[in-house]
Amino acid sequence: MSDEKQPLLIGPSSPLDNTEIQNVELGTGPVLSPKAEKTKNEYHPASERCLEHPTSNFDTMIHLLKGNIGTGILAMPDAFKNAGLFFGVFGTLFMGAICTHCMHILVRCSNELCIRNERPAMSFAEVVEDAFAMGPVSLRSHAKKMKNIVNVFLVITQLGFCCVYFLFVATNLQDTMQYFHVNLTVHTYLAILFPCILALAMVKNLKYLTPVSLIASIMTAWGLVITFYYILQNLPHTSTVKAFAGWHHLPLYFGTAIYAFEGIGVVLPLENNMKTPEDFGGWTGVLNTGMVIVAVLYTAIGFFGYLKYGDNVHGSITLNLPDDLLAQSVRAVMALSIFLSYGLQFYVPMNIVWPYVKSKLTSDYALKHGEAATRFVLVFVTFVAAALIPNLSGIISLVGAFSSSALAIIFPPFIEIMTFWPDRLCKDDWMLWKNIAIILFGLTGFVFGTYASIENILQHP
Repeated sequence: MSDEKQPLLIGPSSPLDNTEIQNVELGTGPVLSPKAEKTKNEYHPASERCLEHPTSNFDTMIHLLKGNIGTGILAMPDAFKNAGLFFGVFGTLFMGAICTHCMHILVRCSNELCIRNERPAMSFAEVVEDAFAMGPVSLRSHAKKMKNIVNVFLVITQLGFCCVYFLFVATNLQDTMQYFHVNLTVHTYLAILFPCILALAMVKNLKYLTPVSLIASIMTAWGLVITFYYILQNLPHTSTVKAFAGWHHLPLYFGTAIYAFEGIGVVLPLENNMKTPEDFGGWTGVLNTGMVIVAVLYTAIGFFGYLKYGDNVHGSITLNLPDDLLAQSVRAVMALSIFLSYGLQFYVPMNIVWPYVKSKLTSDYALKHGEAATRFVLVFVTFVAAALIPNLSGIISLVGAFSSSALAIIFPPFIEIMTFWPDRLCKDDWMLWKNIAIILFGLTGFVFGTYASIENILQHP
């Protein structure tokens, strides 16, 4: 059976042979022959990628914005409630800068390891594996284990996003239909949405999702404009809300904010699929441009949404809008936009799980129907999770604190230390201490954010 060609999301499927690398001792710097040096310097990963459907800068920007602007932006007023008005502003901008920097770290390390090993592209997990395989001798044996850990976190994170998307669409659809005197439970709407989302999840090619992402982006933009129209009217004085909500609520803020900014799972797939990947990084590249837009929007809607509704703000700001026809149209449009974004978020876990499942299948019949069955199972998992925990703000904070913080903040600086150790990262180098500080910040948010989110879900099921 011949598989359909896919965009090149990851590098070669065969892992790096760690046993060969373990016999190489690292000195103060690599010693290469003139021929090897020439090969290393002349190897350009992007030129070696065989892409059937490369994406343009515009396509990549659309996917990047849709990978970051989703349910998270609508939860930012709830995040500000747990941080305070002014602390939320500085905290959100700081979180945005840290997450964007970690995205750059991941792309930089991926390019460096691709050049060293002459591989055209790598996935997040393969970058971790190669970084450990070529890092300190005592840690090389853990390369395969670290790859599996990252894959698990990626699957949990992206399926967590899909779960939130499921629940967001259902709750907003429920609220909209109540306007027309149709009263059904959120679980009923989840069941109605299941076949529709399953059909969207069956789309295999990232290129074919570009028109869907474009339509979803336009709908999101329109929904945000109308949302701002409501929240900017008759704003109370800033003294009516808390400037700082207190230390006890900060873990919940951390979880929601990191959930909103965590688009790192799609960064390497997007860069690997670009027609001109050199335009992805840099001060004015696609990544920085997109993330600046995201950070400004998050800060603005968090600030004005919390100022408008105070402690009565819901897990999604759309649920606070009035019950007139225009507000109901915003809920419907945003629900449809998030629904259309499900396919992009689902793409990453499917590309991790399916190769593993495929390796276990032996018969032609199983190979023919195995991918569709795998997609069905993963969509069903998100459906069950949304049905069991219909607490939108709680599940957003939990996904963000537990899995998003690990991928977005903890792993990237750790990868950079492993990649450039020891010849380009010594103990006196500022890069080492910078990365250690980011890791400690991420671990603190991981522990306290996860605990506070679970406690919140148990108290408010």
